[in-house]
Amino acid sequence: MSIETILPTSADDAAGAATAPIDDQEIFASHQGGKLSIASTVPLESKRDLSIAYTPGVAQVSRAIAAEPELAKTLTWAERLVVVVSDGTAVLGLGNIGPSASLPVMEGKSALFKAFGDLDSIPLVLNTTDVDEIVETLVRLRPSFGAVNLEDVSAPRCFELEDKLIEALDCPVMHDDQHGTAVVVLAALTGAAKVAGRDLEGLRVVVSGAGAAGIAVAEILLTAGIDDVVLLDSRGVINRERADIAADPASKKARLAARSNPRGVSGGPGEALEAADVFIGVSSSRLDEAHLARMTDGAIVFALSNPDPEVLPEVATKYAAVVATGRSDFPNQINNVLAFPGIFRGALDAGARRITPAMKLAAARAIAALAEEDLSADYIVPSPLDPRVAPAVAAAVAAAVAEG
Repeated sequence: MSIETILPTSADDAAGAATAPIDDQEIFASHQGGKLSIASTVPLESKRDLSIAYTPGVAQVSRAIAAEPELAKTLTWAERLVVVVSDGTAVLGLGNIGPSASLPVMEGKSALFKAFGDLDSIPLVLNTTDVDEIVETLVRLRPSFGAVNLEDVSAPRCFELEDKLIEALDCPVMHDDQHGTAVVVLAALTGAAKVAGRDLEGLRVVVSGAGAAGIAVAEILLTAGIDDVVLLDSRGVINRERADIAADPASKKARLAARSNPRGVSGGPGEALEAADVFIGVSSSRLDEAHLARMTDGAIVFALSNPDPEVLPEVATKYAAVVATGRSDFPNQINNVLAFPGIFRGALDAGARRITPAMKLAAARAIAALAEEDLSADYIVPSPLDPRVAPAVAAAVAAAVAEG
């Protein structure tokens, strides 16, 4: 069986559709009955077809799997099926709206898996926010799928949930709000640094937002060799001396504080952005223009909050050489669809049981490489609709698995 979805027939068609006005009637009509359907991969037009696909023929396949469980990997769709799992606690910019209201988003994610990664996927929205209950549910469902994409789970629970699932399941697990965002940010920053004539490893980077995306972005930048990363949360700069950080040394923030902020910056956004080269916004907070003016000449600004960026591009371009957002109506859209279909495809192609930091770095480098020939201030990553992206990411991830 496979899940079918319909996309524009070309990137040009899609770009035209994206810029045309969209009214509520069109939106609701497109979601009527959901966005997914199941289609058979075998004919079901005769008694012979039924005898092969279902009874009595299917019994032979079931007996074979019972005798040799490994055959389920090739005789069912489970090994290459991705489940998109959410509890509805952090949906888009809507917050905790519950599992039923999150389902249209998860259906969309499954559609993207099929369209861009050629992977079958189904959404699973769970009516619990208890981490252990979610883990137990997925452990019990493990024979039915081959990978887990966690989606729209609130922080800090998302960190615990991902860690526990990675330990409990023998298949790839990734929270896309963390790692998909981080991979595309690193890819975009690689291109932006080249446009701005900067050395990637020498950049001073400020990340505003210490939730799921912000912490993952900071971690992948550190892993990529960028040492000077300063992270901001609602209380200001995260550093080892801050009382709440020191009081909870086992927390994600505390562990990150031990690896980041080498200059010991303290204070708020103004202090953090003094002589900074890069601003990466993954929070809903607004960036004061006066703080932006403290950055170095030819700075890089990624204002990624949706639908309202931390700073509008027309303001950011007064101070920055390169500006990116998460929106499709501005240049340089940093969109997770550049990453997750290829990451999961590559992991499953290679038979990986984990998605590792090396695989994420490989994905980021593959995305960045596709933009190299045409780099400009308005083109630092390929379009989400570029058909080269998912295959290139999948190949790079699979190669990283092979290299160990």
